[in-house]
Amino acid sequence: MQSLSLIIPAAGSGVRLGHDIPKPFIRIGDKTILEHTVSRFTALPNLKQVIVATSKNYISTVRNMKVNIPEGIDLIVVEGGEERQFSIHNALSEVSVDIELIAVHDAVRPFIRTKLIAQCCEVAAEVGGAIIGVPAKDTIKKVDASGKIIATPDRSELWQAQTPQVFRKSLLTEAYDSAMEAGFFGTDDASLVERIGGVVKMVEGDRENLKITYPVDLKIAELILGEQL
Repeated sequence: MQSLSLIIPAAGSGVRLGHDIPKPFIRIGDKTILEHTVSRFTALPNLKQVIVATSKNYISTVRNMKVNIPEGIDLIVVEGGEERQFSIHNALSEVSVDIELIAVHDAVRPFIRTKLIAQCCEVAAEVGGAIIGVPAKDTIKKVDASGKIIATPDRSELWQAQTPQVFRKSLLTEAYDSAMEAGFFGTDDASLVERIGGVVKMVEGDRENLKITYPVDLKIAELILGEQL
């Protein structure tokens, strides 16, 4: 299996979920959400680096995670940017020259299954890029600025993108350099790769790969992780 670097943007912006600290650093049990998330990747034999892009105030906090990362895996912490795309661009500069694949994963998705990460890596190594996702279960409506429904896309062709999103290093680096030069901002990493004509395949995941975004998500996460502790 090709060597892998994991990039996690954890700059701590967005909804605070009623806590005084950013979401990735909320503790559930004896670990932060970020530590729970990273632990899903450390069992992979091809993981060589964990690169976390975080806000200046939390750089030392992330560096202290090293005790939870197995020997042989380098932990690198970089300062994140105002936007997720800036944070990942900063992290890309720290990827080792001998790395072949890069996985980008949300800091607050602590339930990704390790076997799905491995599957995603295999597909990315073959075609260039792969992302985890699930088929859309709700009917999606396209609306205009006034709220009027103007289209109902065929749900059978729609998927909800998740992370990790895995790419060959050369492809992701080219996509980010091109986007930054053009001032293009995508909604995810795959959109940047798609923009330069790269191939990205969808790997079906599961709905347990929850992104902790709102207070109700945190309650669910506490229940799930509490059962696993």
